[in-house]
Amino acid sequence: MVKSVVVGVDGSASSMEALEWAVADAQRRGLGLRLVHVCEQAGFGREVTDACAETLEAAHDRVRALTDGVQVTTELLTGKVIDALVGESAVADSMVLGSRGLGGFARLMIGSVSMGAAGHASCPVVIVRGSSRAPHGRVVVGDDGSPCAQLAVAYAAEQARARGVPLHVTYTWQMPVTVSHPAGYRAVRASFCEQDLRRATERLSAWREKNPDIAIEGEQVISHPAETLVKAAETADLVVVGSRGLGGFASAVLGSVSRTVLQHAVCSVAVVRPRPREA
Repeated sequence: MVKSVVVGVDGSASSMEALEWAVADAQRRGLGLRLVHVCEQAGFGREVTDACAETLEAAHDRVRALTDGVQVTTELLTGKVIDALVGESAVADSMVLGSRGLGGFARLMIGSVSMGAAGHASCPVVIVRGSSRAPHGRVVVGDDGSPCAQLAVAYAAEQARARGVPLHVTYTWQMPVTVSHPAGYRAVRASFCEQDLRRATERLSAWREKNPDIAIEGEQVISHPAETLVKAAETADLVVVGSRGLGGFASAVLGSVSRTVLQHAVCSVAVVRPRPREA
């Protein structure tokens, strides 16, 4: 059975951008496409249900206008939007959403539905933004050595391979605030930094060996991880982050880095989290 890219549609311009992104992604990676629309007010009468069905059909028509080479299915769901989307994510390859849906506040960079799905879905979630920008020809991923980062790099490598573009891996670390420490602290700290950089280099070599068919570039930066990735997004087609990195609180839905990149990156962002069996 061919896995599908699930795309949530609601008739907004943002969801149409997500739809077009998902069509291209499904074509590149040889996947099916599943269009879903959640009718929250289905119990308010036939008129509302018909309007929801029309939204889904319009999305299907758009796909047919774009391609005839992708297997497409549609599903009209009811209930709470985030819950319904999270349910769909259980068997999806990935999920694609617009950064802003209908009824959202224009001042917010990303809607609550997109943020909620990215924080709870069982599969990678791509939030589409800046789809009209000229392509830059690279995929960027953040690495901090965590298991989530390993999954993010694997997904980013798949995206880079399908697009035929280089993968840019960033490893970022922050210098500690200068305070009074016992003698020898600087030497110990320098030793730890050296070990971290060596491990980052070793991971980069392993990824290159595992993915000989794509060009993998490495970058080691002294900065805040979110700041580095937001900056990298200016010249990327996709930025990939893990949902939880090192030092994160297990109770948090998204880590601070993922949340910041989602809010401020000018290109599309993929949030990759472990599936339940991998957690």
